[in-house]
Amino acid sequence: MPNTKSAVRRVRRVKKQTIVNRTRKSKYKNAIKHMESLIKSKDKEKAKKYFSKFQSILMQVAKSGAIEKKTAARKISRISKKI
Repeated sequence: MPNTKSAVRRVRRVKKQTIVNRTRKSKYKNAIKHMESLIKSKDKEKAKKYFSKFQSILMQVAKSGAIEKKTAARKISRISKKI
């Protein structure tokens, strides 16, 4: 249990931020799964169309700090090689 007023406020803030981060990470994971499924289905056109949105999603999540920027860049790079 938090002992000070500031610690109580911090706990409240962390709860809210945890929810936000969780939604961002699920958005990131869903984007990767969707992209992988497009690549497996060998539909190059759909994969190429979705790639820009995929990049955007990953960089947004990285910018917010939910994942590392280098992790997002690595994922984007590896996916672009597959396309």
